[in-house]
Amino acid sequence: MSKRNRGSFRDMNIVEKTAVVVGIGLLIFFVAAFVFGIYFFGLAGIFELLGVQYKSVWSLLVFVVCFIFLGIIVELFSKAIYKLSVRNMTGKVNVIIVRFIIEGTSNLLVLYTVDEFLNGMILSMKTEIIVAFLIAVLEIVFDDKK
Repeated sequence: MSKRNRGSFRDMNIVEKTAVVVGIGLLIFFVAAFVFGIYFFGLAGIFELLGVQYKSVWSLLVFVVCFIFLGIIVELFSKAIYKLSVRNMTGKVNVIIVRFIIEGTSNLLVLYTVDEFLNGMILSMKTEIIVAFLIAVLEIVFDDKK
């Protein structure tokens, strides 16, 4: 056995393979739970500061889950629109402004849609706009691209 293949997944027995797969699965689960927790408690804090009332914690939980899943779908389209919009743009400030507008608008669309379909929470339009553009600012700030 060469140095390159030492410790490879192919050479492990069934117990070691199971442990590796379970370990990676748990890691993925905990990372997803951490991200969901940040969204959940972040939105709960923002809603508390803005005076949004909801019937129960479960209605907030359903709101956050729907916001995340619908947000993933809308973000696919908004990223494509953003990439096509800034492809020939010069100036970093113009690119940031376009990104802020596109992400804020897509977040507003998602918040409005989820708010309209769920009865457990009632958001005013002013609150939706504030939250949407606050999330857009946070997404731009915490983006890993330099």
